[in-house]
Amino acid sequence: MELQPVTYSVGTRDFTGWIADGSGGRPAPGVLVAHEAGGLGAHTMERARMLGELGYVAFAADLFGETDLDLERARVHSLGLRDDVPELRARMRAALAVLEAHPHVDPSRLAAIGYCFGGAAAVELARDGAPLQAIVGFHAGILPGSADEDKAIRARVLLCHGAEDPAVPPAQIHDFTAALGAAGVDWQLHLYGGVGHSFTNPGVDAYSYPGFAYNQTADRRSWTAMRELFGEVFG
Repeated sequence: MELQPVTYSVGTRDFTGWIADGSGGRPAPGVLVAHEAGGLGAHTMERARMLGELGYVAFAADLFGETDLDLERARVHSLGLRDDVPELRARMRAALAVLEAHPHVDPSRLAAIGYCFGGAAAVELARDGAPLQAIVGFHAGILPGSADEDKAIRARVLLCHGAEDPAVPPAQIHDFTAALGAAGVDWQLHLYGGVGHSFTNPGVDAYSYPGFAYNQTADRRSWTAMRELFGEVFG
């Protein structure tokens, strides 16, 4: 399945994301895909393509407005957006608007998934009151939020996380699920033993970061869990 580029703007900055349309021309659920801290690249685009093959319309969003970033430049972008949550939310809202406007998307059936930094971005979109039915975070970083912001989450939340993740310790995820519970949000956590950070991305092994490694089993299990959740909310 070929992905199609879509250029859009937030303020004075232009962004280019990629659409995978698996709808077959019929109204289909739309899934927003948010990338890791390294920027929009092959991993996120491949996940959008895989979602398209499942019959969804998926949009791999661009949160940085730059491509072919080195790690230091990507770090500047990701840290800047972590410190400027209103801007992060604005970029996610703009990407969601692109997805909602697609002629084959059923706007009553929307979800967002995110990887690492993108998991935080998906949560912030939901905290901003977006009409999502599901959020899935894969080895997701979570930003601090207030009780009122968590109560604004309308989606069912699935978190898939490595028990040995050094970048986002499971204790941080448990704190978030406690807050979700207090807010009355429908949530679930899948915690994978012996698994570290970035377990869905085969490309991470090239960097040899301690505690970062692809894990085929956890990747498969988490994707299956996502599909089950989508089956619940989309029918």
